[in-house]
Amino acid sequence: MVYRTGKVARLLGVSKVTVIRWIRNGRIKAVRLGKEYRIPEDEVRRLLKGKTTNTAIIYARVSSSDQKEYLEKQIEYLKKYCSARGYNVVDVLTDIASGLNEERRGLRKLIDYVVNGKIDVVVVSYRDRLTRFGFKYLEEFFKSHGVRIEAVFGEEPRNIQQELVEDLIAIVTSFAGKLYGVRSRKKRRVVESVKQAIRDC
Repeated sequence: MVYRTGKVARLLGVSKVTVIRWIRNGRIKAVRLGKEYRIPEDEVRRLLKGKTTNTAIIYARVSSSDQKEYLEKQIEYLKKYCSARGYNVVDVLTDIASGLNEERRGLRKLIDYVVNGKIDVVVVSYRDRLTRFGFKYLEEFFKSHGVRIEAVFGEEPRNIQQELVEDLIAIVTSFAGKLYGVRSRKKRRVVESVKQAIRDC
């Protein structure tokens, strides 16, 4: 007996596109019939049996190098979390950068893992360790590749303010630069006004 890719996708709880991608990169054994793939029953059983064994990536981030101790604490806790759940951690990715920075090396490598179908779950301490804005879009993108995100603590606690302040200043600086020019005096005045307002709070 053989299964169509759509049926296997429903059994595994992933998209049909993900199943085809896994076939092409060798994660799933299949036979080709014309333009379509068929997956043998014993392979489907193997996949369902292994479904409970999650291949995981740990991702941790801080905004500046003086927070390295906090970065290590994130990693240590997340390793214990994964171990307690029986996850097979294949890599630990880190970034020292703002959550607004889309060019983070660790984040780019994480996306490569997701796109290539090499992992089942991404484990982070808080949602905004992955991204300050647009988390839902990233979550949907990962989900379309059969990968879920587990944010152990959910939202960032309110007492962590410095990183939020830095992100706010980065946003204002970017927009003011686009409106008034990167080197304009007006841009510098706007940014300085925001910094002063924050100091006065």
